[in-house]
Amino acid sequence: MSIKDELQCIILGNEYVGNANQLKIVQNFLRGNAQISYGSQDKKFVKRQEEKYLINFAETNNLFYPGEISERNFVTEGTEQQVYRYNDFQVIKTNDSIFYETWYDYFNNLLVHNYFFPATSYEFSGFCKKGEKLFAVVCQDFIVATEPTDLNAVKQFLEYNGFHNIRNNDYYNAELGIIFEDLHDENVLSRNRALFFIDTIFYLTGYSF
Repeated sequence: MSIKDELQCIILGNEYVGNANQLKIVQNFLRGNAQISYGSQDKKFVKRQEEKYLINFAETNNLFYPGEISERNFVTEGTEQQVYRYNDFQVIKTNDSIFYETWYDYFNNLLVHNYFFPATSYEFSGFCKKGEKLFAVVCQDFIVATEPTDLNAVKQFLEYNGFHNIRNNDYYNAELGIIFEDLHDENVLSRNRALFFIDTIFYLTGYSF
C-alpha cells in the first residue's frame, strides 16, 4: 500500500485506534457534517455552522476538557495556539483552528501529523471555550532542544521525503497532494541532531473526502 493510500485510509477510515480514539470520533463526525454542508462557497459561514454543531456534539459526548488550564502554567503562544506546561514531560496546546478554513481540515492535520511524526504525536484531550471562542485541547511530548535548528537540514530532510520547497519555509509534495507550511526554527526543534516537528500545518489537496 502506498503512503497516499495509507493516509486515505487514516482520514476516511472509521476505526478508533489507541490515543487517536477521541480524535477519530470528532474527525468522523466532522467528515459526516462536511458531506452535508460543504457545498456552500462561503467558507466562513460553513465554519460558523460547523462550530455550532461541534459544540453540541462535544456537550452530548462529554468531549470538553475536564481539567483546568491554568494561566500559571502558560509557556508561550503563537498566532494559532497557546502552550501550557502539563507535567515534566508534556505540554498542552489550545488551538482555535485559525489557519484552517474548517475544523475538519484542522483535525485532518492532526491525523496527518501523527502519521508522519509519531515521536511528537498529538493526543486530542477535548475542547474548551474562552469567552465565545472554541479551542481544541491537545497534549504533546515536550521536546528540549539541544542546539539551534539548521533550516538547511530541514530542507534536505523534507526534499529527501518528496516535499519540495515552494517559498520561504513552505513545502509541497505533488505525489501526495500535501502542502506543508511554516517550518521555521520554532516549529522544528533539533535535539542531539535529530529533528522534531512539533507544530505542523498540513493542507490536503489530492484527496476526495
